[in-house]
Amino acid sequence: MKYNNIEPAKFINRKNRFIAEIEINNKIQLCHVKNTGRCKELLIKNVDIFVEKHNNVNRKTEYSLICVKKGDLLVNIDSHIPNYVVKEAIEKGIICELKDAINVKQEVKYKNSRFDIYFERKNGLKGFIEIKGVTLEEDGVVKFPDAPSERAIKHINELIEAKKEGYETYIIFVIQLKGAKYFTPNKDTHYAFYEALKNAKNRGINILAYDCFVDYNEILLKDKVDVIIG
Repeated sequence: MKYNNIEPAKFINRKNRFIAEIEINNKIQLCHVKNTGRCKELLIKNVDIFVEKHNNVNRKTEYSLICVKKGDLLVNIDSHIPNYVVKEAIEKGIICELKDAINVKQEVKYKNSRFDIYFERKNGLKGFIEIKGVTLEEDGVVKFPDAPSERAIKHINELIEAKKEGYETYIIFVIQLKGAKYFTPNKDTHYAFYEALKNAKNRGINILAYDCFVDYNEILLKDKVDVIIG
């Protein structure tokens, strides 16, 4: 996936979950933060960032925050993008477990949820995929979530119900950076999510993690990363 009209800037502060102040072209501007997670280890005053400029006069902000520099890493924090990255990767045959997937659709309703992706196999088997973007990294270990997420637990429980009804089910963690050693649930931040993910694994839900090639104006699903639960 590629972005348009990307510009460098400096992060100043986060006014609330959705809005930050940035310095760009020697001016202080408001910027939309496309991630409701805490991102405290990333959004540090004066850190280098990349933002997307918009020309829509109806928007409240002219810019959206896309990437953050963290040492030698470039981390994409756009929480809207992992769904598109996975769909593109499936269609290109990058995810080996889903190479024969067809009729791939986004945001498909199931009971009281909307799963991120619905797919079918050539043999007629149908399935759902729930996708979670991961930006929290420490010494090469990546974790999710960086803040408690009851919504994520709800999605896991409904995937388990879909599995009981004969659907093939996946949870894919999209690590929005390169070079992760392994993925693990963040039980220090949300122990209930860790328990839900462990339960999902025990019930046969497929749990995958992939890292990404990240540039200031592009993100692509890249390599499988080990998942360690427990």
